[in-house]
Amino acid sequence: MHLTPELFLAIFAIALVLVLAKAFQFRLDGIATRVAAVSRIEAKLDLLLKQAGLDYDPYKDAPAAVVDALKRGKKIEAIKRYRELNPVSLGQAKAYVEGVQRRAGIA
Repeated sequence: MHLTPELFLAIFAIALVLVLAKAFQFRLDGIATRVAAVSRIEAKLDLLLKQAGLDYDPYKDAPAAVVDALKRGKKIEAIKRYRELNPVSLGQAKAYVEGVQRRAGIA
């Protein structure tokens, strides 16, 4: 059997796809492991808060319009709503909204 350039390219392409698929699977396995670890930590934290009689609300004291916008994934709208309700600069409103996002675990 003679290895033609087309056959060589086909074999090379298949090998490349297999290597990339394996690398992608390796990354996904790592992500799944981290998600599982974070989920266990969150469950333990929830149990500790419950046992201590504490109630955690990441949106505590945040205006309802801001919370609503953030829950819908509308960060810019949340900043706008916060500025409508408070006499602050754009930077201050952005910092406030990002603080609420951090507490709520929203990226």
